[in-house]
Amino acid sequence: MAISYFSQDVPFPKIKRRETTRWIQRVAESHSRKIGSITYIFCSDAEILRLNEQYLNHDYYTDIITFDDSEDLRISGDLFISLDTVRTNVEKYQTDYAEELNRVMIHGVLHLCGFKDKTPQDEQRMREREEQALKML
Repeated sequence: MAISYFSQDVPFPKIKRRETTRWIQRVAESHSRKIGSITYIFCSDAEILRLNEQYLNHDYYTDIITFDDSEDLRISGDLFISLDTVRTNVEKYQTDYAEELNRVMIHGVLHLCGFKDKTPQDEQRMREREEQALKML
């Protein structure tokens, strides 16, 4: 199991790495998954837009892009998180920064576990799973 955290072109966020790593592992296990190699890369809106355009042909900002490299029940991938968009979400949804960052971080893990959010029904189920995961923290 390896969960790594890096910062690219933004200051590193205040997270408790060990506690966060244990939490991510518990969430994965609650969905019958094992951790392979997960890398979090915290970045700016400019970087997330560049990645979104280059790899997904999307011309918009997003809070997270998940590059899934999972095999069977072992989840692995690179999760790019725009801290700029996380801050925008905090203002938009009137929430706490740490809670919103945790929500976005676990959102990527849930994608690695195989959960989608493209339809309204899938999006609702994803929100429910995020809430369940946040309660495990």
